[in-house]
Amino acid sequence: MPTFCPLFSGSSGNSTYIATPRGGILIDAGVSAKRVCEALTARGIDPATLQAIFVTHEHVDHTAGVRVLAKKFDLPVIASYGTLSAIESTMDAGIRLAEMPAEGIELAGMRVTSFSLSHDAAQPTGYTVTFADDRRLAIATDTGILTEDVRRALRGCETVLLESNHDVTMLKNGPYPYPLKQRILGAYGHLSNDTAASLLPYLVESGTTRVVLGHLSKENNTPKQAELTARSRLAAAGLKEHLDYRLSVASPVSADPVIIL
Repeated sequence: MPTFCPLFSGSSGNSTYIATPRGGILIDAGVSAKRVCEALTARGIDPATLQAIFVTHEHVDHTAGVRVLAKKFDLPVIASYGTLSAIESTMDAGIRLAEMPAEGIELAGMRVTSFSLSHDAAQPTGYTVTFADDRRLAIATDTGILTEDVRRALRGCETVLLESNHDVTMLKNGPYPYPLKQRILGAYGHLSNDTAASLLPYLVESGTTRVVLGHLSKENNTPKQAELTARSRLAAAGLKEHLDYRLSVASPVSADPVIIL
């Protein structure tokens, strides 16, 4: 059976493990390689079974461990052309950098495809993973707006890890300097709880049964607030938790169990 686990999710680092019995992949490695390996090993997963690292964009909370992991396990690093150009100078000689093909790529019994996001990075992307039984999983974080590309990519995915970064009131009244607040709130920033929640009825009605809220800000959000906003919007649409969908929040540090899909 396929498995899925957000190893780390938040402003201090992001990494998600997805696997079949034939092997696994990482979407991002935004903490040290040591911490990623420890997180995998704690769950009974041998890091040597990894087959690739897919990178969403070049920011350090998504790339901090990529170089060491890629070198240690001889893993290809796969990303958009813009992201590869942005991280190329930080990679050691011999690390395999591969541009994400438009048609996707097959690895370990999974088909991985990408879609564009709206973020202040060179060429940010989200990823969808299709398993042998045609079930699909999507990861969409670090986007300031929900574009048609995002909606189209996520539609029909059984499992979705979606950014719910901040509560707008907490952000506006919080300690961040004004320019940073404007960046986060802008079209190339991060999704608020309200914006993320607005997409959820559409997703559940299109076939999503498991929603994981991710990339929560430590300073401008709480898991309780993100969940409350999401549940309220789903309830208003007449959708019932545990009957129509399951909802959870990804932990910022390695605390989430492996989910059997």
